[in-house]
Amino acid sequence: MADSKEKLFSDFPSVSTQEWMDKIMVDLKGADYEKKLVWKTNEGFKVKPFYRQEDLEGLKTTEGLPGEYPYIRGNKKDDNTWYIRQDVRVEEPAEANQKALDLLNKGIDSLGFHIKPKDLSAEYIATLLKDICCDCIEINFTTCQRHSTQLAELLVAYFKEKGYDPNKLYGSINFDPIGKMLQKGKNVSPIISKAKELVEILAEYPHFRCIGVNSLQLNNAGAYIYQELGYALAWGNEYLNRLTEAGVPVNLAAKKIKFNFGISSNYFMEIAKFRAARMLWANIVKAYNPQCECACKMIAHAETSSFNLTLFDAHVNLLRTQTEAMSAAIAGVNSITVTPFDKAYETPNDFSERIARNQQLLLKEESHLNRIVDPAGGSYYIENLTVSIAKQAWDLFLQVEEAGGMVKSIFDESVQNAVNASNKARHEAVSKRKEILLGTNQYPNFNELAGEKTPSEHKCCCGGGHNHEEEASFAKLETSRAASEFEALRLQTEHSGKRPKAFMLTIGNLAMRQARAQFSCNFLACAGYEVIDNLGFPTVEEGVEAAMKANADIVVICSSDDEYAEYAIPAFKAVNGRAMFIVAGAPACMEELKAAGIENFIHVRCNVLETLKEYNEKLGIK
Repeated sequence: MADSKEKLFSDFPSVSTQEWMDKIMVDLKGADYEKKLVWKTNEGFKVKPFYRQEDLEGLKTTEGLPGEYPYIRGNKKDDNTWYIRQDVRVEEPAEANQKALDLLNKGIDSLGFHIKPKDLSAEYIATLLKDICCDCIEINFTTCQRHSTQLAELLVAYFKEKGYDPNKLYGSINFDPIGKMLQKGKNVSPIISKAKELVEILAEYPHFRCIGVNSLQLNNAGAYIYQELGYALAWGNEYLNRLTEAGVPVNLAAKKIKFNFGISSNYFMEIAKFRAARMLWANIVKAYNPQCECACKMIAHAETSSFNLTLFDAHVNLLRTQTEAMSAAIAGVNSITVTPFDKAYETPNDFSERIARNQQLLLKEESHLNRIVDPAGGSYYIENLTVSIAKQAWDLFLQVEEAGGMVKSIFDESVQNAVNASNKARHEAVSKRKEILLGTNQYPNFNELAGEKTPSEHKCCCGGGHNHEEEASFAKLETSRAASEFEALRLQTEHSGKRPKAFMLTIGNLAMRQARAQFSCNFLACAGYEVIDNLGFPTVEEGVEAAMKANADIVVICSSDDEYAEYAIPAFKAVNGRAMFIVAGAPACMEELKAAGIENFIHVRCNVLETLKEYNEKLGIK
């Protein structure tokens, strides 16, 4: 076998990087290599079109092994098993308990309970956890920040009553005042002082973490990957620093912090993000001189993003969340929550929750992503991405530290302003189709109606019963989804009761008219318009006549640039104001067409959202 392999490789002569570059330059036919093939990421670094083994030279990321400091290749040595988590919002403990038991029989091995603080009691906890073997699964809790210590005391009392071995209990309490500050724009920083008490309550439970770093919020607000990671590191360091200053040993403090990341659809970049996150956090903790390197391990939960979920064509969300879950699993996170595909417009139902569970089960049981530790290790591309993202995130971390830390940066609003600027930039990119949301700003379902679907709003786990108005307000994160403006536009069209008809007047060059008709149909359907495509007309007059018979509100002429000089003005005059007239493209004769009175042109450089808003206004849709 070895001989045959050697013979196989000898049949193919090695190709140098320069030879690849020479071939690429020939194929580019004089086009600019940097502009055509080098990708400038949102993170600020460039990605080459190909990588080779020589690109690994000098990278320290390839030197370690899985389970070894700085844990870039993961905390695990033997396999890549992760917890499959599903959260339960507790309205009534007995009901939530029955749901939890049912979930455990359907493949879930990690539960997350969102608890209203007003209900907390020993009886409440006993009812909620009845018949659940807490030492066989991971169990997580979220409640009002001010009641986290009460919850911890109740849990410890329950665990002792049941006789659980502290070493066998895995889970967390999501105590995160910094996250609440970003989410609500309220100063709850004094509550951070409760972290020491919380850590001490759970000190004898080595695998039960109680300080949360919920950078998922940044992800859901549209933050770029380096921002989520850089701020998450500063966030965690703020807690670690305050705990050690309060007298908590660094080993204990570090082992009580849990990171809850989001996962965007940038597949390879997300794999690199989690690998970089473990390495950088290990370096931060190491600087505190812990007694053992095991304190440097990052425990990372990952949840698929809500920022890119859509109300229309919602089943496309399944494609997004599946690739997101894959990237987190390959990257070696400790647990994953897949967001149900319908979360953008309703409380997830049994069906959508079942699908979300099964998405992870498929990755484990059929794709076997739980078998191999760090399969991305050694990849020329991913190793380089890991280093690049780590550098950008580290630079941001240092900026925050130099500015006085995470809390001070929130008071100064620099964190919120930076992330909100990214949110705005990404909305702008979506409006111009520089960032694609399949089914929303590109290839929408032409015939879909929202019906009773309306965008969902976030609900606080406190249940809305706590209103802490004594703190001064400051900026908070803007969490509007990427699709929100397109959805508002399409809902506006649907709720108006008037669905405009857009008629494609296809004429002339066959290839160009078909391509432009398809482009125009996709463009106008993003606003919920009814589109009528056609095979082609021999004359402008016949096309306009057919459009009028179809009661078209919009007539789009689709032809080649050269032929617009011949067809566009006669068509515009034939329509004679009976419908809005649009030219598909940006022909060289555009100025002549404008001089003849033609106002509307749609092409790849258009801001799709703003153009469609303008059309709705012209059509009287409000």
